[in-house]
Formats: sequence, C-alpha cells, structure tokens
Amino acid sequence: MKRKETLLNTMGINIARASFEDIGDEHVGTSLETPLREDAFEMEDTLKIELIEKHFREIMHIMGLDLTDDSLKGTPHRVAKMYVKEVFSGLDPKNKPIAKLFENKYKYNEMLVEKNITFFSHCEHHFVPIHGKAHVAYISNGNVIGLSKINRIVQYFSQRPQVQERLTMQIGNELKEALGTDDVAVIMDADHMCVSSRGVKDTTSSTLTSFYSGKFEKDEQTRIEFIKYISLER
Repeated sequence: MKRKETLLNTMGINIARASFEDIGDEHVGTSLETPLREDAFEMEDTLKIELIEKHFREIMHIMGLDLTDDSLKGTPHRVAKMYVKEVFSGLDPKNKPIAKLFENKYKYNEMLVEKNITFFSHCEHHFVPIHGKAHVAYISNGNVIGLSKINRIVQYFSQRPQVQERLTMQIGNELKEALGTDDVAVIMDADHMCVSSRGVKDTTSSTLTSFYSGKFEKDEQTRIEFIKYISLER
C-alpha cells in the first residue's frame, strides 16, 4: 500500500486505494464513532490552547498577515480558545451532558416532539460551519427527560468535527441509551458552508438526514405523525 493510501470502511463497504486526493470533495465518513486517538484527552486544555495558538499564528504568518496589527494580534489566541472551549468542546467526554430521568407520572404515552433545535457544527473535511435545525421525538418507556437535556445532547455531538450522517446517528443512539427506549426519531436539516461558501458555491440547497428506531422504524403511521408535527407552523 502506498504512503498516501489508506483503507476506509464506510457503512460496511471497504474502499481501497483511497487517498485524500482521490476523495477530494466527496462526502466520505469512516465510522459511527468520531475518529479520535487513544491519547486524545491526556493533554490539559490550557496546553492545547497554547499549542493551537502557536500553530495558528504560524498559519496566519504563512498567509502573509501582519500579526502586529491591533485587529489581528489577538486572533490566534481567540481561535485556539474557541476551538477547545466552544466549537469542538463536544470531543471531550467530560463535557457530555448528564441526562437525568424522571418517572412519567403523567402516564403520557404519546410521542413527545421537540422541533427546531438550532445546532452549529463543523465539517470535518474542511473545518467550516454546518448549521441547521434538529427535530427529535421519543415515546416514553416509563421515564421522561428534561427538555433542555435534549438540546444539550444535540449540542454536545454537534460541537466536534462532523459528518451529518454520523451526527444524526450519534444523537439518535445517545437518546435511546439515555431514555431507555428504542422509540426515538431524529431528523436534521442543515446548511453546509463547504457547499455554499466554497467549491460548488450552492447557497440554496440543504441536507436532510434521519434516524428512526423502534416504533418510528416499524410503524409507518408513527413516522408520518412525527413528520406531520414537525411540519406544523407555530
């Protein structure tokens, strides 16, 4: 195998002889889990910020920017802090929201839908923003979750370099585990800046992905009901 070649596995399909030049702008995902090294969290956040700041300063210097300018000299630190503490904070398991469950004392056994959850992520291929809306539903299996925790789960998995298909499945699987029910649905509708601001520069298209499990997967009427709810205007 040549130095630049690698073996990728995408949804069980082996893609051999693929280099990053071969992939180019193709939409490729390699695993359901976010690709991370085993030692990803051994380094303290303060050191990560220090090192990212140093290297981003060098990138700006290579591009010819004047880092003595008052507007630019603080940029490397701001970018480093933003990467570690904000837009990629979902990489660190210590930031994972704790989903506390409560007994479903109301005996509410219909689907609960939370729609139009705003999320911001970053394309792992070009490190430019993905932004859109997530729509989530579940049917209680005896317990319920605080509504804000659903938003936090969406945000947690969004705040890392992502592929939308993986993001959708990570949110769906986490909700199944947190809620103790298979009856979960997720639809995500997102704009990708790697499509709109570069490359093909299409500013009108959006990307839709879905995750259906339990009754949402097996029962067409349940799925249709969910889609009807998220289509309702307020």
